[in-house]
Amino acid sequence: MQNDPAGAEIQINKPTPIKSSTAFTSFVRGTDIQEMIDRLLQGGNVLIEEFYSNGLELLSELQTYLRRKHPGQGFQEQRAYRSEYRKLSSLVLIEIKDHQLAVKKAPSIGWLEKLYPESNDFLLTFPEVQGLNSAWQWYLNGVVVPVLRNKIHPYYGVYFPTRFEHLQLFDNWLKRYDGPKKSAIDVGIGSGILSLQLMKHGFQKSFGTDLNPNAIVGLQESMKGTKLAMKIELDYGHLFGKWIKPTELIVFNPPWLPASHDLGRLDEAIYYNEGLFPEFFQEAKKRLLPDGRVVLLFSNLGQITNVAKENPIEKELADGARFELDRFFKKSVKQASSKTRRNQHWRDTEEVELWVLKHKD
Repeated sequence: MQNDPAGAEIQINKPTPIKSSTAFTSFVRGTDIQEMIDRLLQGGNVLIEEFYSNGLELLSELQTYLRRKHPGQGFQEQRAYRSEYRKLSSLVLIEIKDHQLAVKKAPSIGWLEKLYPESNDFLLTFPEVQGLNSAWQWYLNGVVVPVLRNKIHPYYGVYFPTRFEHLQLFDNWLKRYDGPKKSAIDVGIGSGILSLQLMKHGFQKSFGTDLNPNAIVGLQESMKGTKLAMKIELDYGHLFGKWIKPTELIVFNPPWLPASHDLGRLDEAIYYNEGLFPEFFQEAKKRLLPDGRVVLLFSNLGQITNVAKENPIEKELADGARFELDRFFKKSVKQASSKTRRNQHWRDTEEVELWVLKHKD
């Protein structure tokens, strides 16, 4: 638990510990894997013991089983596959003792001590541990973002981009931006990339918000003792949070896909509910100076995968009550790596978009 800039306590999002007394079936080398998959299908827990690699083996076989069950390569079919995998793999558990995984040849994950300082003996799901391990490596080693001078070190549970075409669009727009640079509001600041771009291009102040407490805590930690701590102010809150003073620039990199289920923590960075954009535009209208601009980074992903009936920004402009289009830019997305297991054929026609809006005359 940490404090936000106003002194209020923020509860960090982290995997919920499972009691060690939870009923389970033990999985060690030599155990019949199909029996373990059947156990998962019946809703029973499986505990990985002996070696960390046993968990990797079981999940790999589970993926193979589900690919046979969901052989379709379309977007919706792959979403169904991932949904069932999440459900079944969450029944695969592993034990933590004294902030270490209680199996041989396991990675050392600093988050276990950082996030659970008072917990010594508990269980987590194996996919959660995999996520913690990956996040720890990103945090330690940093992530290179082409539009920034330095690496970012994303905190656990904070979304960060793995492709950068939309950030390059924003950077190119900032290079040509000749408006005032006194302040900007960064809605959903996440790992802080848009605000860092604003600082790089001469903005004096950025007011960032996020509904993910880990984003606020992570940025507080990374900026502590630096000049950025004075230039980027943070608020843990929905959309604009406590920032009500009008500004000359509002930037927003919203989720790009409409939600088809209840949103989880990281899902909120990827999927939007139907009320998000109407509320954003309503509140942005109140906080934009007369000659200011609203910049949104978006994609046509929802349309080309047939999961969205309309572009929410186009819908706002068609309504015509609050904003009108000032500038629009788009950029084709780099094809998916040949190493990825997901079929992402739709990326051949995906384009990222930068929308610049101004007050309706």
